Amino acid sequence: MQKTKSLNKMTFGSLALSTLLLIGSCSKNADKPVTVPINDLNASQSLATTASPTVYTMDVASIRKDEGYAYKVSPIPVDGDSNTAPTASTLKVYENGVELGPAHSVHADIRDIGKGRFSHWSNGLYFSTSDNSSPLTNGRKYTYTLTGTASSGATAPSTSAPATSTPATGSVLSTVLTGYAAVNGTTTGGKGATAVTVSTLAAFKSAVAGNSPKIVYVSGTISGSGLTPVYVGSNTTIIGKTGAVIQSLNLYLFTVSNIIIQNITFRNYVTECGIYVKFQSHHVWIDHCDFATDRSHGWDYWGKDIGVAEGSDYVTISWNKFHDTYLSLLIGSISSDAVAANTGKLHVTVHHNYWYNVSEREPTLVFGSIHMYNNYHLNNDGYSIGARYGGTVRTDNEYFSGCKKPLTTNLDGDPVGYFSGTTTNIYSNCGSNDITSSLSSWVPSYSYSSVLDAAANVPAVVTAGAGVKTVN
Repeated sequence: MQKTKSLNKMTFGSLALSTLLLIGSCSKNADKPVTVPINDLNASQSLATTASPTVYTMDVASIRKDEGYAYKVSPIPVDGDSNTAPTASTLKVYENGVELGPAHSVHADIRDIGKGRFSHWSNGLYFSTSDNSSPLTNGRKYTYTLTGTASSGATAPSTSAPATSTPATGSVLSTVLTGYAAVNGTTTGGKGATAVTVSTLAAFKSAVAGNSPKIVYVSGTISGSGLTPVYVGSNTTIIGKTGAVIQSLNLYLFTVSNIIIQNITFRNYVTECGIYVKFQSHHVWIDHCDFATDRSHGWDYWGKDIGVAEGSDYVTISWNKFHDTYLSLLIGSISSDAVAANTGKLHVTVHHNYWYNVSEREPTLVFGSIHMYNNYHLNNDGYSIGARYGGTVRTDNEYFSGCKKPLTTNLDGDPVGYFSGTTTNIYSNCGSNDITSSLSSWVPSYSYSSVLDAAANVPAVVTAGAGVKTVN
């Protein structure tokens, strides 16, 4: 259900506009793609690639109806989660080669909500399909692996990726930056600094403070109260080691620049956003992270995954997973000084991200200019991408599957935004777009054709490459 409450938590008062802020068109030039190699993070992201795992096929005879949307397969060759180790399993489930999730789901949620949730408990697998249809009759192929990444066949899905973007393998982080975070300067984070590793909240706050170059590894789980702010200084690289989790915290990037955040699992940020880029911050790269919240608390409890607002600029958001939440990504805000703050700002590139089981805002745009390419949107029950208050969204080779309303400008009666490139996308089993403004011809000022995947390849490329990776 589309949310009607307008832009809560990040809005500071309604602004009555008599005219729309129109985004000026700019033409694509013939320059080389805006890409920057990240060669010196003192944290090598050239990591060992694991061998392809064995793929197990679930034939119909092996699948038993449980309750609600849940189905059971047993026995599984190895034991999984238990009361003492509730996230021990490495099992992954695939539907026609597309990864389902989240894993380690509560059994009641698999039965009552479904939508791809599963649990490998003891020697049994309890799972649901992506659209809650029956795996006994829907004609799809279901497979699972016990380690690594797999597909619907005996080999892993294609891991080809843009020549200057992320290798879509199971254990490699991005080493090349593309998009707006490489325009009008670049984004290198703490390049050249000596790396430190932190595992407590106090150490983390101290390590990321200040504006001197710094590289901070996060080890284990760092938790806050749900309302705990952590202020990140300029010239910072934050990298999660394998399994690193930041939960119940908010990373505030306020009036800062040159920041890289990679390989962190973010959970349950109560106020505003998991990562909030605000107050003229610029040159920020958020890459290979995983964002989710507990949906049992309702619309108004959790914050957004990421917010970019109040005149911030030159941001790239790439290769992340966003799932199981109500409101994901908000770019721009409505406040008494929003027009002045955001005019000519909010240039954001969003590419190769994976949204699934999200209600809306993948993202929504208020003012600004977003370039979105090669993102995968799965099972959205509200709207996927929204444009309002004169903001313009360029889409290139997006893939929407099972989404109620992929693109919309019809949001809560707000002034409309604009879309460009809508015919380049694939809409599979989706509802209609709801675009009430004239189509735009806007494209970003940088060239990007050489880093663009075909729309048909997006599910395989993105599910193989998005999310956290192995960093030792």
